[in-house]
Parts: sequence; structure tokens; C-alpha cells
Amino acid sequence: MEKDAEILALSSVDRFIDILNSLADGIFISDAQGTTLWLNKASENLCGMPKAELIGQNVADLEEMGIFSPSVTRLVLESGKPTTTIQLVNSRGKFLVTGHIIPDEAGNPELIVAHSRDITEAARASSQLEETVALLKRYSEELQLMKREANQSSSQTLIGNSRSYLALMELIKKVALADTTVLITGETGVGKSHLAEQIHQLSERSTGPFIHVNCSAIPETLIESELFGYHKGAFTGANHSGKIGLVKMADKGTLFLDEISELPYHLQSKLLLLLQNKTFMPIGGTKTYTADIRIIAATNTNLQELVRLGKFRHDLYYRLNILPINVPPLRERKDDIFPLLHHNLQKFNAKHNQKRRFTSDVLDVLHQYDWPGNVRELENLVERIVITSKLDEISVTDLPEEQRSIRELEEGILTLGSLSLTERMEKIEVEFIMQALRIHKTTRKTAAALGITQSLLMRRIKKYGIALEDEEDA
Repeated sequence: MEKDAEILALSSVDRFIDILNSLADGIFISDAQGTTLWLNKASENLCGMPKAELIGQNVADLEEMGIFSPSVTRLVLESGKPTTTIQLVNSRGKFLVTGHIIPDEAGNPELIVAHSRDITEAARASSQLEETVALLKRYSEELQLMKREANQSSSQTLIGNSRSYLALMELIKKVALADTTVLITGETGVGKSHLAEQIHQLSERSTGPFIHVNCSAIPETLIESELFGYHKGAFTGANHSGKIGLVKMADKGTLFLDEISELPYHLQSKLLLLLQNKTFMPIGGTKTYTADIRIIAATNTNLQELVRLGKFRHDLYYRLNILPINVPPLRERKDDIFPLLHHNLQKFNAKHNQKRRFTSDVLDVLHQYDWPGNVRELENLVERIVITSKLDEISVTDLPEEQRSIRELEEGILTLGSLSLTERMEKIEVEFIMQALRIHKTTRKTAAALGITQSLLMRRIKKYGIALEDEEDA
């Protein structure tokens, strides 16, 4: 202590001020009321005002003038303890500022010393680093997406050129990268399951399992145990060692619930819990388990109507409908028919070791067909005619009756030249009715397809003497 006193005695006040002025960090000294007493050259330069104009000013006034914000001296006086904050000085730089209390002999605050260090460059470097990391992450996601697209190109099942198809593909790419629930809607056969699998393959979960569950194919008495599993002895006939459910099997991957509208009402609350908390309880269990899964659901039914009828939980519907995707039927995207026909022709030629090809007449007929069974019907038809065609060149006579009748109707119209307008209209009406009956089988469905009442259809059938295959339906 005596040695320290000797050293201090040898140091003059002027020498001490020279030392403080040599620092690159700012030193700003105020009294217990916040009045500026002294500041070093670094602090003077930062404030952008002469020292003489700053001394005597209260820090609250300087803060209001925008010299610095916030005032660490004010924060120290308000809290009564040392404070560190990020301070914007003279609107041109960020500084890490710490306010220290210098007490008097009685222990009361006498001076407040603010020590500031410029962190503008460090903040800028940090911001640039964050931007770089974000950019690299985006590039990484795009590269992974391109890689996943390339890996699945050989097994592509979604084909098309139409605007709606291209818009659908863009939506799939965006949805795949968002790890949340998806609801796919559309008619039977439009390719909802293929779509779900493609979303999985393009997602970050592509290396995990893809578990496809058809809710309409599993008996209602078994679906709970199939989904959530059970512990040993949970019920009569249960496996003595228990069973892992499909939910647990899909961990780290995707659980695809096809025909979600068929899920029993009493299980919908359990699925809702899984969606909300990623937790479930096996049958016979006493504790919950977690499952890191993404759920994709699909249906060809109007779920909103089922909600209105009380057959589907409204809270589950809204949890499923976070990212909705509607797949348009094939009749609404005619531009996709030719690409699908050629893709499936190549696929089934290779499968059955054939060299079939379509004639222009066949392509015209198939382009005009409405495809009520959508893509699935098209795939089945192409495989069928690849197998059954007599020659490599597929002709109209090789087509099933539903498609062949379209060309027959066209040819029939062209041969009506000698008939009156009324006779022509009647013959065309007969052909339309007979074609519709062949496709839809029952008079009720035929009338609906033609846009008329069943009673009106029956009068036309009687008028024209059209024979019905099923008298009971008539």
C-alpha cells in the first residue's frame, strides 16, 4: 500500500489526463446528477462536439439532442448499479458502453464513469456473417432439392405440360420445403398418393421412411392398433410382445393418411393430439410417446361438408388444412393427356417387351375422352391395349367400347346428310343416351351425367325403344 501511494504521489494530474486521452476507448465522466464533468479525446471525437460545449451539459439533454442513445449514465442513475448496453453515438456507430459508479466516502454515488468501445465493425461483420449463413443455407436447400429431383426423375409419375400442372409442380416444391401438414384433395385417380410421395422425396425427410396408410382399407376395429400400436396384453388376441404402430414406424419421415375422411370419428381426437403435440399413446399404454413425423393427408371427399354434417371434427380439419393442394381432374387439363399417353406407352412397352405405337386417330379419340377415372384410368387403359392389341400400330378398334363409341358417334353424325334436322337431332340424341348408358350403367347416374332428370331420361328411352341391361335399375 505504501508503495502504491508513492507511485500515485509521483504521478501528476496532467500526466493522468494524458494517459486517458491516449486511449482509443471513450471515457465520459458525470456527477451524481448526470452533469458532464470531463471526457477524453476519443469520447469527444465520437460525440462530434467540442469538449467545452459538452462539459456542464446534462446527459438527459445530450440524449434528447441525439448525441447518444440511450444514455448509459442515465440508466446507471435510474438502476443504482453498473449497467452495460449497446449505444448509438451521434447516429453513426454502435458502441458497447458500460457505466460504473464511483462512490464517495459515505458510499453514495459521486461520479459515473462511462467506458465505451466501438463495435460497429464487429456488428457489421456479424451481420454479414448472418447474411452469408442464410445465403449458404438457401443454396444448400436448392442444391438438395435439385439432387432429390434428379434422383426421382427416373421414376417420375406426375407428367404434364398444362398451366395447371406446371403451377402444381411449383407449389409442390414450395410445400416440400415447409415441414408442416399438407392436405391433398382431388377426384379418385388424379394421383394424390404419387403427389404425396413426391413431396416426401423433395423434402428434407427424404432419407426417412414414407408410410402410406389407406384409412378406408383397414377395418375400423383394427385401425387404432395399426396406427398407434399396443402394449402386450392390451386386448384379447393381441401379440404377447406388443406391436409398434405405423406412427412410430414413420418417425423421422412422413406419414401419409390416404382417404382421411374414412378415419373413425373416435380416432380423430387422437390424430389431432398427434398433430398438435407430436405425441401419442399406444393401446394399453400408460404414458405418451413422441413421433417426429410429417403428416400428409388426402381425400376425394368434401371434408367441409362432412364437418357440417358432424362426421368430421372441425378442429382436425383446420389442423390438416394448413397447406392445401387441390389436384385438378384430367378433363380440366387436356394438354396433359398426350404426354401421359406417351409416357405410359413407353413404360408398358418396356414392361411387356412390346413396340406398340398410337395412330393419330387413337390419339384424337383419347384426347376427346373425359377420363372419369383420371390418370389411373389412363394408365390402366394404356397397359391394357399394349397387351391386347393385335398389331404394333394401335388402332381405334383396339380401344375399349367406352372410348371407341366416341369415334363411332362422330362417324354417325357425318352419315346423316340425307336426313331432316329433326331426324338428325333424334339420332344424335339416341347415340348420346346409349353412350352414356354404356359408361354410367344406371339410369340415375346417366341422367345426372346428361344433366336431365331420371324421369325425362326414361321417357326418351321409351320413345326410342332403347333396351336396358338392368330392368330393376330402370
